[in-house]
Amino acid sequence: MLWPILAIIISLLALATAAYFYRWVFALPSANARMESVGLLIRQGAFTFIKREYKTLLIFCGTVSLIILLLFPNPVWLGKGIGTNVMMLCSYLLGTVLSALAGVVGISIATVANVKAASAARKGLAPAFMAGFRGGAVMGMAVVAASLMGAAALYLLTSNEMALMSFSFGASSLALFAKAGGGIFTKTADIAADLAGKVELGIPEDDPRNPAVIADNVGDNVGDVAGMGADLFDSNVASFAAAIVIAAALGKVEIVFCFGALGLLASILGVLTARIQDHGDPGKALNRGTYVTCGLFLVLTLATSLLCGYSLRIWGAAALGMIAGIVIGLTSDFFTGDDKKPVAKVAKACESGAAFTILSGFSYGLWSSLPSMAGIGLSALFSYRLCAPLGEGYAMFGIAIAAIGMLSVVGMIISNDAYGPIVDNARGLAEMCDLGDEVLDITDKLDSAGNTSKAITKGFAIGAAGLTVIALLGAFMETVAGFGVTFTLNLMDPIVLFGMLTGAAVPAVFSAMLILGVNRNAQTMVAEIHRQFKTIPGLREGKEGVKPEYGRCIDIAAKGAIHELIPAGVMAILLTLCVGLIGGVKAVGGYLAGNIVSGLLLALLMSNAGGLWDNAKKYIESGHCGGKGSEAHKAAVIGDTVGDPFKDTAGPSINTQITVVSLVSSLAAGLFVLYSLIH
Repeated sequence: MLWPILAIIISLLALATAAYFYRWVFALPSANARMESVGLLIRQGAFTFIKREYKTLLIFCGTVSLIILLLFPNPVWLGKGIGTNVMMLCSYLLGTVLSALAGVVGISIATVANVKAASAARKGLAPAFMAGFRGGAVMGMAVVAASLMGAAALYLLTSNEMALMSFSFGASSLALFAKAGGGIFTKTADIAADLAGKVELGIPEDDPRNPAVIADNVGDNVGDVAGMGADLFDSNVASFAAAIVIAAALGKVEIVFCFGALGLLASILGVLTARIQDHGDPGKALNRGTYVTCGLFLVLTLATSLLCGYSLRIWGAAALGMIAGIVIGLTSDFFTGDDKKPVAKVAKACESGAAFTILSGFSYGLWSSLPSMAGIGLSALFSYRLCAPLGEGYAMFGIAIAAIGMLSVVGMIISNDAYGPIVDNARGLAEMCDLGDEVLDITDKLDSAGNTSKAITKGFAIGAAGLTVIALLGAFMETVAGFGVTFTLNLMDPIVLFGMLTGAAVPAVFSAMLILGVNRNAQTMVAEIHRQFKTIPGLREGKEGVKPEYGRCIDIAAKGAIHELIPAGVMAILLTLCVGLIGGVKAVGGYLAGNIVSGLLLALLMSNAGGLWDNAKKYIESGHCGGKGSEAHKAAVIGDTVGDPFKDTAGPSINTQITVVSLVSSLAAGLFVLYSLIH
């Protein structure tokens, strides 16, 4: 039990690093009182929404808690004792609480760091970058430390791998709704602000006359910060849960905690070494930090494997997973980077109209899915084959360790991801508070790198979820075997095929429900923006002292998000249970396989296409293809509004959806064995 204890110690070190960065960012000066005032509006709006969202989710979590107590892992009427069910309930609640805290920590630092980064931009690129990155690193360190410490402490207390599955389900279920709700909020405001502001009125993106501008900045925090924090917290915990379920049968649980702890240590060292010069490239600095962290992880785990006598085949599987993560990151960078050909080609297509913007961006999004999916598949294949000679059960353990390897640097990945919305907010604050063109140029450079880093981290999160859910599929089969049932996924078996086809449809329906939610809410907000410009004298002209009613737009986004966030997630969970109760464990196995393949494809397509459209717009705004106000720019804005719910609502929520249904399947395996209609 040495490595779970060391994992807790390294987690405490990460929390100390997060506390240091928080104090460092908080101590930076703010530009002026107006900046503080606008920053406070954003902070209050973000916390108001997150409180309303969590109150709604409290009802859901309470309902699920009762179901777990009565049914999982064994229905109470079977008379097998309620003690294990209580343990599962407590584990579930721990997962939900820590996942919720991940969102709160993210918002707490992001709504301070945005003001500090905008203010620091007056002194140059380097200070502004450090404020944004270290703000993101607070979240990166805190989230990964909480997930690793929670998993290690729970395992030390219970020595029960199913408790970790319940812990993971708590994290995943809350992350699913937090990501969906935050994504609906942020894209409602973003689309409405762009369409009513940029396209109709021709005013700048963050013009303070726009009633939706504060809601847009609030959305960056509740969607891209709180939602993604909960999402990657969930992915990290799920990878531990899947690996430990498989490792427990092999007596190799310590390896899982060893690699997880060393990955966090590498991330700590990586974020501490992040630096940039005033004439440097923020995007290259973010990538360099990731590569340094990856290199440290490889060296640390190789040395530890040699010292502790772990098979180098297991180390090789972890390395393969990490390499697959890099491949996915490079793919996302190629298809979304504003210095790469796809962005330039889509920007050129914008000159021919919005239809060509959509067609070209969507096509590149489809194209981008092949390298990433092939990377996930090859990583799973090679890690499976690499570890198979070690004995029975080691092949699936190889895939699980590959997922741990891919997520080993998640502390750095979250730091990069949270940097994106922080500098996006900083850019908006700089414009709203009139800090000047030089500051805007600096924040634009930071924001462009942030857009690319967000696209890379979204692709990374999707890829990590892909390997994790493949491991969870193995964990499901391991769990089912505990009930005396074994099966194979034979596509010629109609029960398996029924499950697979149903599972493949779920991500599409799930995405449609979220995007339609954004669509409905954005239309309502556009109407509100029109009303304010018509009825508030002097608002359109920007008369001094005339301010829009920002609170009305924040309220529309919040109410709409709360109303829309539950149905899509509940649909995915209920359909999983229905498939299992109809077709049993074979149908669920097929369902998970179909869900994984379809979900990964759609998630990668939407994430990369959305990032591509966003950076094509920024590419034009930087002076290419006619620049701001041109017909190409208007077409690019339309492409960006289509891409917004793709990349920030549906796409990144799908990887959480496939994780949730995989965990539900394992937790409900006993019910499927006992009560399915078809055996």
